[in-house]
Amino acid sequence: MTLTLQTIICSTRPGRIGPAVAEWFHGVATAHGGFDAALVDLADFNLPLYDEPIHPRMQQYEHAHSKRWAASVAAADAYVFVTPEYNYSPPPSLTNALDFVYKEWNYKPCAFVSYGGISGALRAVQAAKMHVTTLKMMPMVEAVALPMVARQFDEQGHFVEADGNAASANGVLDELQRWAAALQPLRQP
Repeated sequence: MTLTLQTIICSTRPGRIGPAVAEWFHGVATAHGGFDAALVDLADFNLPLYDEPIHPRMQQYEHAHSKRWAASVAAADAYVFVTPEYNYSPPPSLTNALDFVYKEWNYKPCAFVSYGGISGALRAVQAAKMHVTTLKMMPMVEAVALPMVARQFDEQGHFVEADGNAASANGVLDELQRWAAALQPLRQP
């Protein structure tokens, strides 16, 4: 059975560069061949601040947006969160999306492609790693960090891969594939 990987664009703000970075990673993931790769944009779900009356652990969603998001998350065996850093933290859109569901995340590995200024959003990733462990996810040590990411865009606004980016991405994918397969028995109903 082929494993499914979702590359999730975490920033939802206007003018964001996350989609270009995520499309690059999605291309690497597709070429890697270890997963059925899907690109998911949090902006497409338009999730409000968490608004379900029953704890997500119960999976008794009342709102269509929650049901749609839960189905998307449940469809994957592993995730790559493509994220910037806002004030040393992940964007609120990622935090909110993580909290919207619970069991759908359980026993799945995740990794991060982070981008930003000098830190490459590494502080946001560290905070997000603590968060995902409370959802029974396994964050990978391997990551793709893109410091000073603006330098990796051409005049047309396309992301341009730099030396080492593809090697980092493939290292992430190799580990995600190992962990997704190893955790698969825990995901059985």
